[in-house]
Amino acid sequence: MAWFRRSKASITSGPQRKDVPDGMWAKCDGCGEIIHRKQLEQQFYTCNKCNFHFRIGSKEYIQLLLDDGTFKEMDRKMRSKDPLEFKDSKSYKERIKDSIRKTGLNDAIRTGTGTLGGVDVVVGVMDFSFIGGSMGSVVGEKIARAIDRARKGKMPIVIVSSSGGARMMEAAFSLMQLAKTSAKLAQLSDEGMPYISVMTDPTTGGVTASYAMLGDINLAEPGSLIGFAGPRVIRQTIGKDLPPGFQRAEFQLEHGFVDAVVHRKEMKETVAKLLKWMSR
Repeated sequence: MAWFRRSKASITSGPQRKDVPDGMWAKCDGCGEIIHRKQLEQQFYTCNKCNFHFRIGSKEYIQLLLDDGTFKEMDRKMRSKDPLEFKDSKSYKERIKDSIRKTGLNDAIRTGTGTLGGVDVVVGVMDFSFIGGSMGSVVGEKIARAIDRARKGKMPIVIVSSSGGARMMEAAFSLMQLAKTSAKLAQLSDEGMPYISVMTDPTTGGVTASYAMLGDINLAEPGSLIGFAGPRVIRQTIGKDLPPGFQRAEFQLEHGFVDAVVHRKEMKETVAKLLKWMSR
């Protein structure tokens, strides 16, 4: 015999609320605000409430930065090999195949030409979704070719970084890209062609130790993590707590490692003004 009887119908017994379609809403990692995807896109993938900048892909950043319909991609089919036959939880070959299938990219950067505020420009935009935006031999080669294109065409170059650093699966082949890209940028500088570096969250490791920090002007998005070793590694190494905001864009601006922290909504206008001023 039941000890009690429900006096009202269960709240689950009536018509069920329809599930919200996947991907329609996004939660801000900064303040927890729930934002509609369409609204988020209109806000350049930033939170109006707390100014948090969501990570976006190379496709979205190219659309944000370049004039409509002007982007022409270079070296799109270039793919990494597996010279070391590297394997951890899975083989490097399988990891590359999975990343290509999931992202539609062949590696962690898109390069090409276009116009930015009416100025002819070469661009390289990294994509964190492809193996953490890691820099392997393909990323280094595509950047080197983009720089050569800028030199040949007497055009400025803009590189947008978003990377966890050098790609461990390629070991020394990856580390060689630090020297290669830095040498190419030195050649570009010798010919007087401007280079603007834009650092987004995160920009770390070998990318920070090479082309990301070598711009004639270094810009950063608000709140971006920028550094070589991450704060957790540094904290464990020195055994001390780090200053508030350590290695964030604002910290790097205060200590002279970046020239300006620019909101994503203002990035295109800012870069366009700089390019026009530097190209005089």
